[in-house]
Amino acid sequence: MPSPSDGRLVSKGQPGQGQSQGRGQGQAGGAVGSLPSSAPGDFEPNGGHPPRRQSLCSLPRAMAGRHRLLLENAQQLVLVCARGEEYLQRQDAGSLAVLRDASLVVGLDGCIKAVGQADVIRNQFSGATFERVIDCSGKCVLPGLVDAHTHPVWAGDRVHEFAMKLAGASYMEIHEAGGGIHFTVEHTRKATEEELFSTFKHRLERMLRTGSTLVECKSGYGLNLETELKMLRVIERAKQCMDIGISSTYCGAHSVPKGKTAAEATDDIINNHLPKLKELKLTGEICVNNIDVFCEKGVFDLESTRRILQAGKDIGLQINFHGDELHPMKSAELGAELGARAISHLEEVTDEGIKAMARAKCAAVLLPTTAYMLRWEHLIYQFGGHEALISYVIVKGKVIYQNERCETMISY
Repeated sequence: MPSPSDGRLVSKGQPGQGQSQGRGQGQAGGAVGSLPSSAPGDFEPNGGHPPRRQSLCSLPRAMAGRHRLLLENAQQLVLVCARGEEYLQRQDAGSLAVLRDASLVVGLDGCIKAVGQADVIRNQFSGATFERVIDCSGKCVLPGLVDAHTHPVWAGDRVHEFAMKLAGASYMEIHEAGGGIHFTVEHTRKATEEELFSTFKHRLERMLRTGSTLVECKSGYGLNLETELKMLRVIERAKQCMDIGISSTYCGAHSVPKGKTAAEATDDIINNHLPKLKELKLTGEICVNNIDVFCEKGVFDLESTRRILQAGKDIGLQINFHGDELHPMKSAELGAELGARAISHLEEVTDEGIKAMARAKCAAVLLPTTAYMLRWEHLIYQFGGHEALISYVIVKGKVIYQNERCETMISY
């Protein structure tokens, strides 16, 4: 799974968020935006006292030379972690490390070189030149958002299924009637690689504009080897040519393909799909990061899930799978046992499963709007409007999106 150290930035221009992150000298990516007058104080990690006014990086008194980007005079700069932690948990998650009146410097290599009080950074870099300077007065700089569960490569749509859901059909009833995943599989198999890439690229661009700088991208709408590889090639192509960070996931066990039993599909994945992925990784054609299985009643049971995940782990893939969504399957316990990095959904997780995941340091990826849709709620919340709050999205010190409706950037 993507770690917080990726260090991409988001900047917002309304009350809300802006982004900058990096552990030590992390890659810079994030966002910048304006804040209400009741913003927190100078530095508030876990309710601690403000430190001496200094840069958070160990640097000489003065830094000369050329640098890529200076974000200066931010009203707030959100560090998330300030003491070298990989993440915050339990009560600490409610107290992010935040600097007030702060600046951030990104080097020519795209890595964050310094974060600290604006006057300290100004003195340290008084002899430096910058390719770009952004005045962040009244704004917040945040780390880039991480979208930890997406299925963004597909063709066709299932809008017609909303009527079925509102009439009371369950997810599995629609699935068994040939809808759901199988409907998308049919259209994705027919689509060309270029068609899939074009729509995928458009979706990634929209994610970037709304502040996501690192995205987990799954295959899973092919179910046969040919189409799964086609989807993974599309994801690999985007990795190579787009600024957004991508963690790719093989999800050939997203559903049992028509004409096969779950046992047959499991054997096909283990004996054919995974050896081919290993071969393509060795040649450098496709580099997949994670393996996913839909562990669910009527799809892949616990033992089939175990076999597939273990086989993926044996060829170097990280485990990140769907579990305990519609029925309690003991997916959480299985994931903890196998060393999974993350498990998604978990609406039906048991208390024992939660404890097992906590002990194994396995992340839970929660998808609340999916639960609303699958439980046919007549009130489905509509989220939106946050894109208008973002002034800039920055990756490795490069402004890859600027909202022209926000105030003009100062550059010199």
